[in-house]
Amino acid sequence: MPGNPKGDRRERELVNELDEAGFAVMRAPASGSATDRELPDVLAGRADRSARAGKGDNDENSENGDNSDTSDEDGNADDEPLFYAIEAKSSSGNPIYLSGEEVEALVYFARNFGAKPRIAVRFDREPWYFFHPADCYTTDGGNYRVKRETAVAEGIDFEELIGRSTQVRLGDAEPS
Repeated sequence: MPGNPKGDRRERELVNELDEAGFAVMRAPASGSATDRELPDVLAGRADRSARAGKGDNDENSENGDNSDTSDEDGNADDEPLFYAIEAKSSSGNPIYLSGEEVEALVYFARNFGAKPRIAVRFDREPWYFFHPADCYTTDGGNYRVKRETAVAEGIDFEELIGRSTQVRLGDAEPS
């Protein structure tokens, strides 16, 4: 069965972006339907999370013994290694669908590998956006769907994924 040249190109693009951000990264050459094994599209890891931009931003809290801001959304401390198992999908503009089996396989692999499962979506003329599988819409049939407007409004951007920034959404911002 022929591959998906555009999807393959997008996966390589994501691999290159992660590599440039200091991650050890590989694209699984036999992901998806090419194998019976449960493999994500991309594996990425970085052992030294202290290389994240903004690491020193919590120095004031550390001096006061308050380390409440030194962990990420999954509860991992900044000095712990960061590993992602990523299922990557792209679309020209239509909603992106993932089968329930694809997502279950991603979560299963990530749990066994010690990685964080992420679904990466990229629509034409948009950057990559990332979701934890639990944050994606589940259809009545048990599949997962991400619309372009959902990705833009609710997805985590690349800079936040790698720890260089934190997005503040208008509804979450504190009044000045």
